[in-house]
Amino acid sequence: MTKRWIKNFEELAITENRKIALEIAESGLDAINTEKVILNFIKLENNILSIQGEVFDLSKFKKIKVVGFGKASCDAALALEKILGQKIDEGVVIGLHKVTCDYIETFSGTHPRPSEINIGPGKMIYEIADKSEEDDLVIAIVSGGGSALLCPSEGECIQGQILYEESLKSKQTIIELNTLRKHVSVLKGGGLAKVAYPATVIGLIFSDVPGDHFDDVASGPTYKDNTTIADAEKIISEHSMEKLDLIETPKDDKYFEKVHNFVLVSNKTAVEAMAVKAKELGLEANIISTEMYDEVDESLKKLFGSQKDNTVVLAAGEPKLEVKTKGGSGGRNLFMALRAVKEKMTDENSVLIPLASDGMDNCDSAGAIIDKRTIEKIEKLGLNLDDYQARFDAYPIFQKSGDMIMTGATGANVSDLMILLTKK
Repeated sequence: MTKRWIKNFEELAITENRKIALEIAESGLDAINTEKVILNFIKLENNILSIQGEVFDLSKFKKIKVVGFGKASCDAALALEKILGQKIDEGVVIGLHKVTCDYIETFSGTHPRPSEINIGPGKMIYEIADKSEEDDLVIAIVSGGGSALLCPSEGECIQGQILYEESLKSKQTIIELNTLRKHVSVLKGGGLAKVAYPATVIGLIFSDVPGDHFDDVASGPTYKDNTTIADAEKIISEHSMEKLDLIETPKDDKYFEKVHNFVLVSNKTAVEAMAVKAKELGLEANIISTEMYDEVDESLKKLFGSQKDNTVVLAAGEPKLEVKTKGGSGGRNLFMALRAVKEKMTDENSVLIPLASDGMDNCDSAGAIIDKRTIEKIEKLGLNLDDYQARFDAYPIFQKSGDMIMTGATGANVSDLMILLTKK
């Protein structure tokens, strides 16, 4: 392992089972380390760029440009510079935290709610693509969070804000949300490929979408979109949403003939690494899903329904959470932990970790580690779980109990990860 990902590891690892569960979580985070992924899968030798076995002769391109958007984009840009260096003619990426690059400009934007500070870098990305010619190579770093961060116009930014607010109070899936995002954007839903045409485009995909829906990562700027305005209108109608200014996504195959997409990492990468670690530690590993879209309680039911002694149950996805009141704190993972404390954590030999792979569960915490001791601490503190749950305010519970997992921004994002360890 290249580093200790969980900053408060020692404070949390107060039992052997907790220590094991935390080590398994760290193995998942280490497997999706953005720099490691870039350096493992992309090689340059004698002007030949190799990506997952496919090769590109860089001598055939007049200019090499890099654009990027999403939580992994800045770290990926920095790693990409280690490979390509001065061969990069220009580049702009927007993520959550700027880094210092020599050839690529990096910007920090807002997520999950887009804002005005996302617009400037978005315009620059549009212009780089738009000015590209037939003998140019455009490398697009596409990662989770890109849907919110990539806003090339004020109009798209405003509509993105509307979609974010609507997503909090409706039960629409991430696929439905991204369908709408594609149809309010000139770059998403294959728009970047169209704007960059006839240049050659390489898409480096860091997937945060559960399952193999890679065309939904950052709303698919380098993939041909199969949805239509009619599909978007149907979603708006079914969820009683306010009207949006919809546009059709590019449908002509010519825009995608010179597009090469490479999926470098997904939640399967993390889950499979955690399974390997569990087996190294002498435990059975049971991967039950990498597409956990269920409601929080149903997700917990599936996890605990697969529980066995000497076994680690693993899952990944984005459990649904309909937030019905304002003023709460924390995200899906902390709320899942809260529900588990209230309903499921009865076995003194079990440990549950719901974890945001990007390190930020809608707050500065990545998630929580909970066991029967968590319940005992909460009872001693006299905290009313029903009250906190009704307000969707999970953060203070685990802050007070001392069970929050703190990683800081990981520079990666492959959906949420769930670990249930049972070992006597």
